Amino acid sequence: MMTQKRTNFILFMTDQHRADHLGCYGHRVLRTPHIDSLAAAGTLFEEFYVASPVCMPNRSSLMTGRMPSVHGVRANGIPLSTDNVTFVELLREAGYATALVGKSHLQNFVGTPSVLEQDEPPADYRQPSEALSQATRDHRKDDRYRNEEPDFWSREGARVSTPFYGFDHVELVTGHGDAVGGDFKQWLLQREPDAASLLGPDNQLPHDYSCPQAVRTAVPEELYSTTFIAERAEAWLQENANGEDPFFMMVSFPDPHHPFNPPGKYWDMYSPDDMDVPEAFRRTDWEVPPHVQALYEQRRTGRAALHGMNSIGSELDEALEARALTCGMISMIDDAVGRILAALDASGERENTVLLFTSDHGDHLGDHRLLFKGAEQYRDITRVPFIWCDPASATRGQRLKALGSTIDIPATILDRARINPFAGIQGRTLLPVIDGDNRHQRDVVFMQYDHQRTHPGLDGPPRVHSIFDGRWRISLFEGVEWGELYDLETDPGEFVNRWDDPDAATEKYRLIERLARAEIEHIDRAPLPTSLA
Repeated sequence: MMTQKRTNFILFMTDQHRADHLGCYGHRVLRTPHIDSLAAAGTLFEEFYVASPVCMPNRSSLMTGRMPSVHGVRANGIPLSTDNVTFVELLREAGYATALVGKSHLQNFVGTPSVLEQDEPPADYRQPSEALSQATRDHRKDDRYRNEEPDFWSREGARVSTPFYGFDHVELVTGHGDAVGGDFKQWLLQREPDAASLLGPDNQLPHDYSCPQAVRTAVPEELYSTTFIAERAEAWLQENANGEDPFFMMVSFPDPHHPFNPPGKYWDMYSPDDMDVPEAFRRTDWEVPPHVQALYEQRRTGRAALHGMNSIGSELDEALEARALTCGMISMIDDAVGRILAALDASGERENTVLLFTSDHGDHLGDHRLLFKGAEQYRDITRVPFIWCDPASATRGQRLKALGSTIDIPATILDRARINPFAGIQGRTLLPVIDGDNRHQRDVVFMQYDHQRTHPGLDGPPRVHSIFDGRWRISLFEGVEWGELYDLETDPGEFVNRWDDPDAATEKYRLIERLARAEIEHIDRAPLPTSLA
C-alpha cells in the first residue's frame, strides 16, 4: 500500500506589515483577495503579536521559537548564532525539502561589527584585547555570518552556503525598496544590465508626494523584487513539489517596509484621499507620553532622521500618503501570492499543503502622529497578521480572539508535521486553540524591545518590556520612572495612559507582577542540569 505523502508547508511573510492592513482584517479600501482567500479557508488570529517589533529579533524568534533575550538577537545588528537550533533544521532532519525565497535578515545587511561600544577608559587603564573585549568570545565576524552583507554579494558568483539555518535552497533579497541586493540583484542585472540607472531616489520618476521616503521607483513592475520572489518561488515549486519528499518553503517579501516605493501601476493604485485619518490627528485631549513628545520635538527642530529606520513625527498629509503607498505595495504582494498559489495548484499539492501568512512587525503609518517603528510599543507595530490555512481541517473562515505570538509559529508547524520540538523552545502549539480547546491558550503575550541607538526621550538606548493580556497593555522602560498602562477595551487607540491613575492601581500592580513572572518564565532552560538523586 502506498504511504500518503506527509504535509507540506508554505509560510508567506511580509516586512513591516501591521495587521489591519489586509482586506480580511477589515481594511476599508485595500484589496487583497488572494491573502483573504487563505483566511476564508482557514483560521485568522485577531490578536497576534510579535516577540519584538523589529526585524532581526522577531525573525530570529520565528526561526527558534524563543525570545530575543534567549536566542541572543536582542536588536538589529546581531546575526543569529548558528549555535541556535531552528525549527527548519528539524524539518530538514525529518526529510523535508526546505527553501527560502526572499528576505532572511537573520544576519546583518551592513558590514559593521556586532559589538557593544564602551566609553574610552582613563589614560592609565589597560584596554582588553579584542578577543576579551566583550562578555562573550563569539563576535560573529567570520564568513558564515556575512551572507547578507553587500561585500559578500560583490563577489563574482556569490551564493549562500547551505544549509542556511536549515534551508537547503536559498535565493535572497537583502535590503529594502529598490536599494536591494542578494540573488535578486544578480537576477536584475541579467535582465537589465543598466539597472543602476533605475535604482534609488536619485533616479526616481517625478511625483508630488511630501512623505519622507516616498520614492517613485523607476524600476518597472516586472523587474521589482516582489516579482523576483514570485517567479523564483513558482520555479522552486515546479521543480520540487511533485517529489516524494514533503517540502517547507518560506516566501519572504521585503515590502511593505519603507521606503514607500510601489512600482508601476501600484504607485497610484490607492489615493491618500481615500485613506482613513488616524485618530491622533482628530483628538485634542491626548496627553502625549514623553518618549513620543520627544520625537515630535526632534522633527519640529529638524533633527529627525528622515531617511533612517526609526520612528519620526509625522504630519497628516505624510501619514495619508504613506498609507496609500503601503497599500500599493501590499496589493503587489497579494498578486504575487496569487501567482504562487496558482503554481501550487498546478503541482497538485494544494490539498496537501498548510499555508501560513504573517509579518515581522508593523508600522505606525501616522497613528499617534508617527511613521516607521521604534520604542513606542503601540499595537500599530506589535500586532501583526497570522493566518493558518490547513486543507485537512474542517474549520473554514474562523476568526479567533485567542492571543498568539511569533514564537508560537514554529511549535505549531512542528506539531502539525508530527515532529517533537527541541528542548528549550518557548513557543506553544496553536493547534489545540484552532481546534477549539481554550485550555491551551495564552493568558498574556510577552514582548521585548532593545535598540542600540539613543532615543531622544529615554536618556539612552531604549530597552522596553511589555505584556498584553487581551485587554491591558503595560510597558516598563529601563532608566525612567514612568511607564505605560492602557486599557484597550475602553481605549483601543491607546491614548489614555493609566500609569498614574489611582483607579487603575490594582491592574497596574497585577500586571507588573505578571510581567515579572513572564521574565522568569522566559529565562533559558536549555540545557537542563543533570538530575541528581
